[in-house]
Amino acid sequence: MNEYQVIDGAETVIRDGSIKLHGPEGFEGMRRAGQLAASILDDIAELVVPGVSTAALDDFVRERTLAGGAVPATMGYRGYAHSCCISVNHVICHGIPSEKTLKDGDIVNIDVTPLLDGWHGDTSRMYYVGEVPLKAKRLVDVTYECLMLGIEQAKPGNRLGDIGAAIEAHARQHRYGVVREFCGHGVGRLFHDAPEVIHAARPGTGPLLKPGMFFTIEPMINAGKPHAKMLSDGWTAVTRDKSLSAQFEHSIGITEDGNVVFTESPKGLHRPPY
Repeated sequence: MNEYQVIDGAETVIRDGSIKLHGPEGFEGMRRAGQLAASILDDIAELVVPGVSTAALDDFVRERTLAGGAVPATMGYRGYAHSCCISVNHVICHGIPSEKTLKDGDIVNIDVTPLLDGWHGDTSRMYYVGEVPLKAKRLVDVTYECLMLGIEQAKPGNRLGDIGAAIEAHARQHRYGVVREFCGHGVGRLFHDAPEVIHAARPGTGPLLKPGMFFTIEPMINAGKPHAKMLSDGWTAVTRDKSLSAQFEHSIGITEDGNVVFTESPKGLHRPPY
């Protein structure tokens, strides 16, 4: 049985396992944080080219986040020392920026979370580096479709399992694997909170979706099998079979009649090519 907690205004919230239900102030705070996050991903698109280092992209994210009046939520989070995560090719998530440079044909996920006035705008997007093979483009397209099909199920009266079921069904149609080791999560004043948003689930299961819930949907789809393994750095997750992986992420809020996507691109750069 899930507990729900109504959050009134700017009160302090704690990670206590309850699902938070937010009012108009929360929706406005998440809208501003989400739009800053999305604008950063819009602006970085022209920099994702062969020869650029992921460290340089991380520097750009940090500068744009600070210029927007926010701080990168990832910096210092459980010892993480960077402003974003950058995951290339077979890296599923939490890739660490470094001096390694991108090369022609790579696919890249950039995941940013500015913390603006106490609210977390959490989102990620895929990018092509130069000329990308058709099989990689197909994976990226299907992953974006998975995200949007999941979002379609995010409405009052449905359950969280309906989101994961829609994502898994579409991925399986294309013989792709849905990563199960990582999931979406509640978001708002806390970076990661209840509920967990599983991307492979049975319809009609999980917590009931109610107006005021904020959470991310962030399917990680592998071109091969769904299994992940962690590297020795304690952060980077890669595909066990070294197949390509793709991910898109939005932060959303449940409304009285559907949902609002806080992190939608202001420039309409929803998926590559941009």
